[in-house]
This record gives sequence, structure tokens and C-alpha cells, in this order.
Amino acid sequence: MKFRFLLWMLGRLMAKASRDNPDFRQQLEGRDMVFQLHTLDGKVARHFIVAGQRVTSKRGAAKEPAFAIGFRDAAYGFETMTAKNKQLAFMQGIQNKDIQIQGNPALVMWFQGLTKYLMPKKKKGDAPKKAA
Repeated sequence: MKFRFLLWMLGRLMAKASRDNPDFRQQLEGRDMVFQLHTLDGKVARHFIVAGQRVTSKRGAAKEPAFAIGFRDAAYGFETMTAKNKQLAFMQGIQNKDIQIQGNPALVMWFQGLTKYLMPKKKKGDAPKKAA
């Protein structure tokens, strides 16, 4: 359930960023496609539609995604996508065959680069407070 919610939330965050963030929209330029994140057992799938510098998402599998990232199971997908070092977690998962990529690997790297635009921006006055 957590993985399904995470994918839904990812869709919401990307939709918002595609409306409000010019840097995010620039990354979408000329990238009209569909991609998918799913579990290898097929129990959880969500696809993301990139069209006209906007992102929408729908539950379920896409017919012909440009790329797809499949996770061993929902718990593993959640763990990987919320890991502190996501890049390392992805690389280990791919090496262990717990993560399978279908389609163009360059597009997977592009997608991973998109996620940096989804993190909330820290305000200049939001420095960590030191304990007295």
C-alpha cells in the first residue's frame, strides 16, 4: 500500500512541478512519452504521461512505455525509492536483478534527474538550529 501511495504522490508532485516550476518544465521539453513504474509481479503499476511539458499519471500498466522500471515487490520498491542514497540503492538493485529496466536506459537516467526538482526548496532563513 505504501508503494502504491508513493507512486500516486510522485504523480501529483510531477504534475504540480510541470505547472509551477519552469526548470522542471524545461526538462520536459521535447520529451512527449509514457513511462511506467511497477512491481515485477504486476500487482502495482502506475504510468506517467509526459505531453506538452506537462505530466499526468494513471494507475495501471501502459501499453507501450518508452521505459519501465520494475521492482521485485512493493516493499522493495518503497524501500529503494525512499532510500537516503537513492542512486546507490538503484545501482545495487539493478546488479542484484531486484530492479529491472525495460526500454531506453538513458531515459531512466533522465527520469532520475527529474526527481531533484520535486524536493521542497529550502528557504534562505531555514538553516538548521543549533542546540544551546
